[in-house]
Amino acid sequence: MLLNLHIKNMALIDEMDIDFSEGLNILTGETGAGKSIVIDSIMLALGGRAPKDFVRKDAQYGLVELLFSVEDAETLGRLKEIDIAELENHEIVLSRKIIGNRSVSKVNGETVTISKVREIAGLLLDLHAQHEHQSLLVPTNHIKLLDRYGHGTLMPLKEKVKNIFCEYTKIKDELSANTINEEEKNRQLDLIRFEKKELQDANLKVGEDEELEESYRLAANSKNIVEALSAAHNLTEGQTHDSLDRAIREMNDISEYDEALSSMTDQLATASDLLADFGRCAREYMENNMYSEEDFRQMEERLNLINHMKAKYGRTINDVLAYADDLEKRYDKLENHALYVKDLEGRLEEVTAKLEKSCKKLHDERIKVAALLKDNIKNALVDLNFLDVRFDMVFEKQEQYTSNGFDHAYFIISTNVGEDMKPLWQVASGGELSRIMLAIKSCLADEDRIETLIFDEIDVGISGRTAQMVAEKINAIGKNHQVICITHLPQIAAMANHHYMIEKKVEDTKTVTNIFQLDKEEEIMELARLIGGVEITDRVIESAKEMKELAGKAKVN
Repeated sequence: MLLNLHIKNMALIDEMDIDFSEGLNILTGETGAGKSIVIDSIMLALGGRAPKDFVRKDAQYGLVELLFSVEDAETLGRLKEIDIAELENHEIVLSRKIIGNRSVSKVNGETVTISKVREIAGLLLDLHAQHEHQSLLVPTNHIKLLDRYGHGTLMPLKEKVKNIFCEYTKIKDELSANTINEEEKNRQLDLIRFEKKELQDANLKVGEDEELEESYRLAANSKNIVEALSAAHNLTEGQTHDSLDRAIREMNDISEYDEALSSMTDQLATASDLLADFGRCAREYMENNMYSEEDFRQMEERLNLINHMKAKYGRTINDVLAYADDLEKRYDKLENHALYVKDLEGRLEEVTAKLEKSCKKLHDERIKVAALLKDNIKNALVDLNFLDVRFDMVFEKQEQYTSNGFDHAYFIISTNVGEDMKPLWQVASGGELSRIMLAIKSCLADEDRIETLIFDEIDVGISGRTAQMVAEKINAIGKNHQVICITHLPQIAAMANHHYMIEKKVEDTKTVTNIFQLDKEEEIMELARLIGGVEITDRVIESAKEMKELAGKAKVN
């Protein structure tokens, strides 16, 4: 149930809090007072698009928060399945903050994606916005309504069909990709043979390129290295070495007189040893790292070959080797193409049979669900003043399978005696579509286990006796659900358990929209306004009182 709606800095609303209650919550107000802002704000919090310039021009941001109480155990379980943590006091807050051209959605303070918000919203609330009944003019929407009504039994079957269809599509695509003639097959085999031989001749090894690049870098600079190292070696040999030996002998003669002199002598000896080690290492390095022109040419050719293979077959040697493995598989597949295609055709035939069987099972179950749904919708339509209505659902088998089965299904209706039944989109007027959608919503409400339903001007195009019957139907829905309804009709407003008034006024040179709950006397005056229009006479007020009393009796009955 929706407990509270908080709106800040949206359109004409500065800041507004609305506490909703169980049963039928009615919202009324003058045209242009801002009723659409309330609905747009709710839709925004539920993941809808923000209307252009929806945030007040003098505000840094706009905010909408919805506070729900969730009592239904199944709904709580489904929320848990989509990773919504255990709710404190069974309450959940959905919020949307608009800042410039971006928005942030949160669930219980945790930032989430819009798709996640929409998934959660689908479990908590059903919103019938203006013109939604026009969706009944699109035949593909009808089977969605059927599946929604029978989701308990249909969902497992639909999931199975979806999985098999995925397998079916994969095999079909593979078969299509591998349907080639003999000439094309031979052309591909020749190309694969060429590439296989090229890769085999290259005989690449993992890590070879890195080692070779290091050796090539050294070889390319070997002349400079050897010249510099030879010069350094020469400078530390000969006279330098002899001078160091003489210095050590001189120090040996005097080291016995002072321990400090002995230590200095040791330092000279260490230096002599280091010079000897350096000389030996320099000679070995020059002996082992001399590259001939032939060595350099071979390294260069090998590197060029490796880089060519990488440019042609993969970014790294590992990629090239993986490509080589794939070539072997493709070669085997083409070499045994006839057997491979035959195997695919056998698998396709097998999975097609499975798909047909599953689609048929889904179809049969849909027929059963449709029988229940059409009877329920017909009864609901009678309650909405379609006294001679006939209502049914037609099933046609599509030529192609889909992830939703092979059914094409749509509603047909006759609203007058003697008229043939025809598809909805051919016969229903706007007012009739609105009532038909209300009938469908009333049937879906219990199956969906959705606690809150919002109707935005469901009364478009109706009046008189029909309006009264629509009011009674909405009241009936409100006995088992929380209903929030925006209306212009006094017949519907009179049924309110809780009546809210939306008004627009000027405050401090700014136009703002406010909302407040009416007491009993204020309800009568608002009903009188809806009945009488501009001039509210005593007789109109008496009519309003009578309408409210009659509505009270209807609610009891």
